[in-house]
Amino acid sequence: QVQLVESGGGLVQAGGSLRLSCAASGRTFSSAAMGWFRQAPGKEREFVAGSTYYVLYTDSVKGRFTISRDNAKNTVFLQMNSLKPEDTAVYYCAAKLVGSMWSTPSRSGRDYDYWGQGTQVTVSS
Repeated sequence: QVQLVESGGGLVQAGGSLRLSCAASGRTFSSAAMGWFRQAPGKEREFVAGSTYYVLYTDSVKGRFTISRDNAKNTVFLQMNSLKPEDTAVYYCAAKLVGSMWSTPSRSGRDYDYWGQGTQVTVSS
């Protein structure tokens, strides 16, 4: 059974940092595209960052967030620096099992097969 479990969320002041982790189990994810999405209250879920052999970020987090993965540990990370109140959301990890790792990560949540339960990130001003 495939499972994704996020951790690392919390409350931080603007300008601070958090590191989210997503531990995957049930299969090897070294050949799976991994993505981070977020959903703020009253807003639609949005793509934040994705990782295949390439990485991709939404414009609002470029230069502040970094996605990385430790394939040996089946874990993907999202390092978030210079956090802003508008980064407040529930952050979700997702895995896309079908597709080429030589493709750019998909921005569409519909393309991802498995999702974690989410972790809350709250940035105070």
